[in-house]
Amino acid sequence: MSLPNEMTQIQITEPGGPEVLQPKRVPLPVAAEGQVLIRVHAAGVNRPDALQRAGKYPMKPGMDPIPGLEVAGEVVALGAGVSQFAVGDRVCALTNGSGYGEYCAVPAGQTLPIPDGIDWIQAAAIPETFFTVWANLFVLGAASRSQRVLIHGGTSGIGTTALMLCREFGIETFATAGSADKCAAISKLGGQPINYREEDFAAVIAEKTEGKGVNAILDIMGGSYLNGNVSALAMDGRLVMLGFLGGARANDFDLLAMMAKRAVITGSLLRARTAAEKAEIASQLREHVWPALAAGRCLPIIDKVYPLADAAQAHAHMEAGDHIGKIVLRVI
Repeated sequence: MSLPNEMTQIQITEPGGPEVLQPKRVPLPVAAEGQVLIRVHAAGVNRPDALQRAGKYPMKPGMDPIPGLEVAGEVVALGAGVSQFAVGDRVCALTNGSGYGEYCAVPAGQTLPIPDGIDWIQAAAIPETFFTVWANLFVLGAASRSQRVLIHGGTSGIGTTALMLCREFGIETFATAGSADKCAAISKLGGQPINYREEDFAAVIAEKTEGKGVNAILDIMGGSYLNGNVSALAMDGRLVMLGFLGGARANDFDLLAMMAKRAVITGSLLRARTAAEKAEIASQLREHVWPALAAGRCLPIIDKVYPLADAAQAHAHMEAGDHIGKIVLRVI
């Protein structure tokens, strides 16, 4: 297959607002050992991209400075040792960065075949949120059939994915949102909405569960929700933190309440996981979730699609907080 020497890539010119995302012409990446080179048809937009752009994401040495954590496209080259894919395969992948470009080299272990019937836009909206929800809610949070789960930010990409997977696996869900429209969207996905602008979520959980609480919480708020989250947990409940929109530090945290419930408080950063850990998550998704996707269930909800060149507008739309589901960049 004949490939170009250069491509267009969206780069962060300096830490700042959406306007610092600018297209640049750069050399085509090469598939290293264990990697596939993907001609990107679409790329997902995620909250960590915006945090990285603003200079607020904890970037470790060696992390890719180019934004973009998930792509869908066609395999155009194979690195040494890759045998599970062939040139021409339709795939989606969790990247280690550089998803905002026309081509992207990705470890084969983080790459998955696109089930029949799923288009490029939908496929690009799958990896980051599905990897995140599976690793955090179902592995760290140990959510399982007949349990109860609380999801904060229920209409985000993470939230809608979590709601759909909980419905798929027979888990009762509650989810917070800040408007009537978002609460209605949560209801459509099988969750019980809580409008955090009008209600205290911990009080609602206590009422709805007859004081028993929820078995797991998926939280994007952090410090400001910590006491309320522990209050909403059941005995031996698990609080899994994914973000800190409400602050990365907690003041006046009630340790006694945590101890009384034997609560487990944990969290993780997907990007910081090793290649082997990400490959294991991919394997579990292919076994447990891919059959549902292939059957047309749990498909990502797409809020809006922007051309790659309009990545700045996509970030501005995400940070406005009005979206329901995923925002995607169309590359081809």
